[in-house]
Amino acid sequence: MSSIQVKNRPHVDADFLNLSCSPLLKQLYANRGIKNESELDNSTKTLLHAKQLKGIDVACELLYQALLCSRKIVVVGDFDADGATSTALSMLAFRALGFTNIDYLVPNRFDYGYGLTPETVDLAIAKGAQLIMTVDNGISSINGVAYAKKQGVQVLVTDHHLPAAQLPDADAIVNPNQHGCTFPSKNLAGVGVAFYLMLALRSYLAEKNYFASQPTQQAPNLASLLDIVALGTVADVVPLDANNRTLVQQGLARIRAGICRPGISALISVAKRNQAQLVASDLGFSLGPRLNAAGRLDEMSYGVELLLCDDPMQANIMANELDALNQSRREIEQGMQEEALQTLATLKFDEENMPHALCLFDAQWHQGVIGLVASRIKEKYYRPTFVFAQGNEGEIKASARSIPGIHIRDILDLVDKKIPDVILKFGGHAMAAGLSLKTGDFQLFSDTLNSVLSEQVDESILTNVLLSDGQLTGQQLSLEQAQELREAGPWGQAFPAPLFDGEFTILQQRLVGEKHLKMVLEYEGKSIDAIAFNVDLKTWPNPMVKKVFCAYRLDVNEFRGNRTVQLLVELLIVQ
Repeated sequence: MSSIQVKNRPHVDADFLNLSCSPLLKQLYANRGIKNESELDNSTKTLLHAKQLKGIDVACELLYQALLCSRKIVVVGDFDADGATSTALSMLAFRALGFTNIDYLVPNRFDYGYGLTPETVDLAIAKGAQLIMTVDNGISSINGVAYAKKQGVQVLVTDHHLPAAQLPDADAIVNPNQHGCTFPSKNLAGVGVAFYLMLALRSYLAEKNYFASQPTQQAPNLASLLDIVALGTVADVVPLDANNRTLVQQGLARIRAGICRPGISALISVAKRNQAQLVASDLGFSLGPRLNAAGRLDEMSYGVELLLCDDPMQANIMANELDALNQSRREIEQGMQEEALQTLATLKFDEENMPHALCLFDAQWHQGVIGLVASRIKEKYYRPTFVFAQGNEGEIKASARSIPGIHIRDILDLVDKKIPDVILKFGGHAMAAGLSLKTGDFQLFSDTLNSVLSEQVDESILTNVLLSDGQLTGQQLSLEQAQELREAGPWGQAFPAPLFDGEFTILQQRLVGEKHLKMVLEYEGKSIDAIAFNVDLKTWPNPMVKKVFCAYRLDVNEFRGNRTVQLLVELLIVQ
């Protein structure tokens, strides 16, 4: 297993920032590349304009003609949280804009695979589709789009994944990552792309005097959908650039004020989170997994229906069912993770003989959970990890998770060029990807992948480095400072939550749950609560240990109405 190094984040002089916040927060912003105060303005006026998206006018005209002719539109979504939020947002926006001949489907991942396949097109046609609009998928669906066009069905692709050299022959494509698109942010999630399309469509309909000609139809305020945008954006772990931070912050503000979909409030309730104090990490670690559970183990349409639901009581029932599914997912994932770790343990890897990438396959593993297992193994060994499960007959499917510095989708492209026709299909982005192979090609793929990585990757990238914002004083370990950091941000991918480090004395330690270590630490004469998750039970608890080094996040713990400072320990080393 790779060792972890802690290094101080590069220090940037923060004096140029004229902010009304603590010196600590100002320094944190400067260290994360904030150049001026305007970059921290998360008001809606700062959002990039939809007109900059390539293909947006063609897409709007396509939808406008469908509205005028009452053509049946079927939204085809992906089976993760981004896909569910994209689908729900599109349906709600269409309704608000006056579209009535609409429907959606999210194909079962186990039966129909990823993207707009010909089989999925048939499902859409069975629903009467005359225009298919993909959300969070479609940019790699060459065959599916061709099949739809052959059947006389128009196709509008909205996606954010990286395109291949060949694009599908769709009637319109909206994707900030397609070649020639000048939209400044390439980091929109699928739900962000769908939101921008709906903003553009509202403006397009207004320009056509559609709302003026419909006395019962007003131009809707689509900002009401930002709660859904925030959830999908954070859950899909896209980089939180300035534009995405605004989308998330605006959504969080609505959620905290109670102005959000009943389904989102219900998910917050079953996750036992405080809605008025919700932060971005709650969307990613508490709400997202519960929504994702529908697509991993069952039908993601159930998650879509939760977001579409207008009845709070029914939403609570559905959220509790998703919570139960999520618990089942955890149990399945835990079993698969233990099996994967046992397999790796038999290989007796150490830092000297660790391969550049880890590839694992078991025919009994659950296809819906392999991405989570890949993520856990990647975190433990700090290597790009591919976890395969049985797919269709004669095929295996993998979910891959990568580490910073290794663009996994680009690496797969290189592997595909080196061994043509071995990878049946693949897609994804920098940190996550999916692919399928013939069962007998597993070892060839694994060997070629590691060969390509050995040629492309600098060895230094394979060392896990935690970037710390330095040490805090005892005075800074306060509830007020912790609250300020919670309310700042929003923190997330590429705009990381503050991480600090220091040496502490352990006053108390005990296990809570199965693998969590609850501690009371002392620093500069001040005692403070701390918790470390998923500790090594061979090491902890240990009453003999008195001094520890911690890399931690400063947070607020809420329990029975009381709010106290708590350290969330990410690295715990005996001194």
